[in-house]
Amino acid sequence: MTPEPSHGIPVSPLLTCHPAKQRLYGADTYYQEGYEQLAALTDDVTGFAHRHAALLLKPDAVVARKLEAAVDWLTARRYRIVGAAVTRLTRTVIRSLWYFQWNLATPHRRRLAALFLEDADALVLLVRPEHDTDVPASVLLTHHKGPTDPDARVPGQLRHHLGRYSYLLNLVHTPDEPADVLRELAVHFDDGERDRLLRGALADEDHTAHALDLAGRLYAAGKPRALDFEPAVERLRQAVSGHHSPVPGAEPRELLESAWSHGLELDPWDAVIVGSKVLPMRQPGRAPVLDGAGVDEWRRHLAAVRAVRS
Repeated sequence: MTPEPSHGIPVSPLLTCHPAKQRLYGADTYYQEGYEQLAALTDDVTGFAHRHAALLLKPDAVVARKLEAAVDWLTARRYRIVGAAVTRLTRTVIRSLWYFQWNLATPHRRRLAALFLEDADALVLLVRPEHDTDVPASVLLTHHKGPTDPDARVPGQLRHHLGRYSYLLNLVHTPDEPADVLRELAVHFDDGERDRLLRGALADEDHTAHALDLAGRLYAAGKPRALDFEPAVERLRQAVSGHHSPVPGAEPRELLESAWSHGLELDPWDAVIVGSKVLPMRQPGRAPVLDGAGVDEWRRHLAAVRAVRS
């Protein structure tokens, strides 16, 4: 009997905690490209993927002028920046990055994400801890980054440090696990840019100055914006009043939905600032197709994998 053909490449359990991710990523074009390119440069793909993490500083971090603060935070926590490059979060890139989680998004979230994620370029930093860690660097950085929910963030976390604006305006993103690092680098960059990033990281080059230079270029390309809620509500109220009379005492959600129903052209950032606070962002009762794993889960997972292999 002829065995069924494989749909992809093997994904080591050392690269993800989840068997479902092993199956899906093995057949995922982005993961295949990222893995195969790295494998052509080093025999230690797993070690590289464990030692390195990536940090995406999104357009909200750019307009809020938080890039240097993020670099300072990384430096203070002894993360070495070994690669830096600019990315553009197009409609396709957004859906590719969060392909296995975007099933949670409401139509409001998709609409608002398009308004701000595509408004400016973003910055990707490839980093590695300067000290040995007992879990992958991506897992550790995701833990230090803090949660999506602004009310659940605590001092010391990167998202708390940069500003607790809203569920959607969270300024940064990190790949959850080593397999995600490889996949997301391939989502952002073509072969040539990935080759430059990977070779620099393999050589353990310090790209802090380059990251700050790119930050300056991103700032020069667009105006700064404050992401505070109350001033944005007032600007929204004025914009709506300039075209028709809003309901007296209308709540922010009513103002926004009224503006959209009348086809008013709003400042996109004000729409995002207000909308991300007052509109539902997550479909109730749904779970992501794939998710990450925390530090404790990874410790248990590594212990189990090593026990099987010993």
